[in-house]
Amino acid sequence: MKRSRFNEEQIIAILKEQEAGMATAEVCRRHGISSATFYKWKSKFGGLEVSEARRLRSLEEENSRLKKLLAEAMLDNAVLKDLASKKW
Repeated sequence: MKRSRFNEEQIIAILKEQEAGMATAEVCRRHGISSATFYKWKSKFGGLEVSEARRLRSLEEENSRLKKLLAEAMLDNAVLKDLASKKW
C-alpha cells in the first residue's frame, strides 16, 4: 500500500484547521488533497490527539505482525497434519 505524504501529526493538524471553522473545500485546496481523502482521514483520525494516533499506528503494526505469525503457525500445523496422516 502506498504511504501517504502526510504523517499523523500533519493529518491531525489539517483536521483541526477544519474544526476551527475553516471551510472543508478551502482546507482541501490549501493542502492539495481531495475531499474524499479528507473525510477518510476524518473517519479514522477525527477526535484523536497526536499521541493517540501514534498509539493507533503502533497497535495496527503489532496486529499485522501477529496476523502473519498466526498464518505461519497455521500453515506449519497443516503441513504437520498432512505428514502425520500419510502412511509410510
